[in-house]
Amino acid sequence: MTTRESDQQLVQRAQRGDTRAFDLLVLKYQGRIATLVARFVNDPAEVEDVTQEAFIKAFRALDKFRGESAFYTWLYRIASNAAKNYLTTRSRRPTSDAEIEDAVYFDEADALRDDESPESHLFGEEMADAVQGVLDGLPEELRMALVLREIDGLSYEDIAEVMECPVGTVRSRIFRARDAIDLKVRAQLLGD
Repeated sequence: MTTRESDQQLVQRAQRGDTRAFDLLVLKYQGRIATLVARFVNDPAEVEDVTQEAFIKAFRALDKFRGESAFYTWLYRIASNAAKNYLTTRSRRPTSDAEIEDAVYFDEADALRDDESPESHLFGEEMADAVQGVLDGLPEELRMALVLREIDGLSYEDIAEVMECPVGTVRSRIFRARDAIDLKVRAQLLGD
């Protein structure tokens, strides 16, 4: 049984009133949703509150879930909207927590960790700061598309569902975000 099928069974049970089934979905996804929320909200207590709010909203809207997308994709959209709404009410700008340690998600991660000289460590920190600076400076839709793809590993189709836009728009946003980071990294390598 696939994850999507098991999630669908739990959703159907929860829709029939089995709150334990929804509890299982919360246990399964609370860590991933909290990680998502933490990309927008810095305070751990606020992250916990927004994560809880996202699950409450999902529970209240569960009868509207029809299974046309994966449950996690649907939940992800609810959580990202909850985080944005939370920040809007507090007039804050979202932040991103993507750091060079996230390189473990990329194929070349081992090569990034091979050279541990003080110079390379300093260069790595400078590069991480440069990439973080570019990420923070990207418009929200570019940053979100890139993070969903590169860090969360979502497909272009799933990202399109989460961001409620066409797949072509997702591809364009990811290309533009990568291009901005690439330009900054090249400038860093060439010594500005």
